[in-house]
Amino acid sequence: MTLNNLYLKCLKSEKIESGAMYGQFLISSLSPGQGITIGNLLRRVLLNDLGGTTITAVRIAGIRDEFSIIPGVREDILEILLNLKGIVFKSTNTDLSFGRLKVKGPAVITADSIQLPSNIKIVNPNHYIATISTSNVVEIEFKFEYGTGYKLAGQTFCDKSEDFLQIDAIFMPIQKVDFKIENVYDNSNSITERLFLDIWTNGSISPEDAISSVSKFIIELFNSIMENKFTQDVSKLENTTNLTPINPHINIAIEELQLSVRAYNCLKRAQINTIGDLLEYSPEKLQELKNFGRKSADEVFTTLKNKLGIVLK
Repeated sequence: MTLNNLYLKCLKSEKIESGAMYGQFLISSLSPGQGITIGNLLRRVLLNDLGGTTITAVRIAGIRDEFSIIPGVREDILEILLNLKGIVFKSTNTDLSFGRLKVKGPAVITADSIQLPSNIKIVNPNHYIATISTSNVVEIEFKFEYGTGYKLAGQTFCDKSEDFLQIDAIFMPIQKVDFKIENVYDNSNSITERLFLDIWTNGSISPEDAISSVSKFIIELFNSIMENKFTQDVSKLENTTNLTPINPHINIAIEELQLSVRAYNCLKRAQINTIGDLLEYSPEKLQELKNFGRKSADEVFTTLKNKLGIVLK
């Protein structure tokens, strides 16, 4: 296997709506078959191993649970929690952090109303949270965690005795990764491949920094293998051969499917919060949910198949 004259070039880097970023990269002079190998590896590491900071719990003054209503506020608690999940943070700190918000109405509350530690910044400060229509005061305390992938409410740090409402946390800063491979023929009719890699981030990290970080991660991973840091006894490996494989998608929050509001609300009302919860339903059982018609069911089936390659049975 050769990697002669291999190089990486950034073809495009730009900001898009709400602070998100997009970048396109070219990796050329690959031997046949290397494009799919490198493309799949980069895509998986970008989506699974880059971390970020997000809100994992909130404490709202005068509120005990997510089914309560804040006097004078247009949105209910569930709507506010959903809006908070859309705020994107950029942090240099991996420790547990706290922030707070105190706004007197009438007012529109946006993300820039949150008082944050100096090491946490908001990428989309105009992101909408709620509207206070009276002269009431809304006071919220936030907990921030750093992590990778997804964590369901209950898996994040939270002391229930402190009246914090937990939030499903999406830590991953990468929103989407696509790649395509093209064959290149030279004068001697020899074939090489070039790989086009498209990366969308939430704005907390640039596409250039993202691909740089995952490249270092992959190098360190394989260096560890070369240094025999992953050695195990053969007997231990034999004991794991009968383990049932775990579906890698079960902990993904259904928000990542980007369903229509109607389909999403029906699933949440049925306490379907993750792909794992969804996989427990057959197509027939899913259509029995209240207000969940054939159109919503078709939308879920199509999205699962196109995004994750999952077919409900």
